[in-house]
Amino acid sequence: MSALNYVHANGIATITLHNPPQNRLNNEMQLKFKDAIADIAARDDTRAIYVKSEGPDFSHGADITPWPTLTKEQTHGLMANGLRLSNAFADLPVPIIVAVQGHCTGGGFELALRSDIIIAADNASFGHSEATIGVFTFLGGVQRVAERVGRTRAMQWALTAELVDAQRAHEIGLINEVVPLGELESSARAWVDTLAGGATLSHAAHKKLLRAWSTGGIQDADELMPDMAAAIMHSEDARGSFKGAIEALKAGRPRPAYPFRGR
Repeated sequence: MSALNYVHANGIATITLHNPPQNRLNNEMQLKFKDAIADIAARDDTRAIYVKSEGPDFSHGADITPWPTLTKEQTHGLMANGLRLSNAFADLPVPIIVAVQGHCTGGGFELALRSDIIIAADNASFGHSEATIGVFTFLGGVQRVAERVGRTRAMQWALTAELVDAQRAHEIGLINEVVPLGELESSARAWVDTLAGGATLSHAAHKKLLRAWSTGGIQDADELMPDMAAAIMHSEDARGSFKGAIEALKAGRPRPAYPFRGR
């Protein structure tokens, strides 16, 4: 297996980090990540994205060994490219689910923050390690923690580089669920399968609205809604589900589950 493995099957794109012992994010992984994003963006059959890692830890962050040899121009290019890839990944119009075990720090934490659903094992811990080497969160981690749980905690964690355990992260709303380590894969897969079988266009719309809210507030998100509504109301999925729901309403029956196809 390469440092990053990508598989697309049955509408689910699976990205697996495999760079032992710490799953450090290196240049090979960045290139393969870019290829995976390009493939997903070019397809029309993706219903969910699942990110996981092999080994005891999700990721300790970037491979910093080449950094001291980089020029300022090379550093600028490396970080700009990483930020573009991270943004492109987060903007993919399907739910992104990440399963985290062990250490999830630095760039690994920032990768997890680009997902929509974070499932953590009970041995997981999260943190910004950047201050321990005199830098900052190059992929936008500190502002994304602030978006999720507030500026006070984001600043504290960035300043102290402290580790936050999974239970605490769940209590304050940083992550979605904590499960025993032995149940991480099955729990994450349950989320993936449920969301992959759901209303894909609806999920995409909610991602778009939250993205607009995060940059421009409620007003910017509201302004998008009429055009988005006009498009989704005439989709195959909406039309099909309307038909069954209206028929059930008139007959006094419970609304049936609709087999969404993402179209």
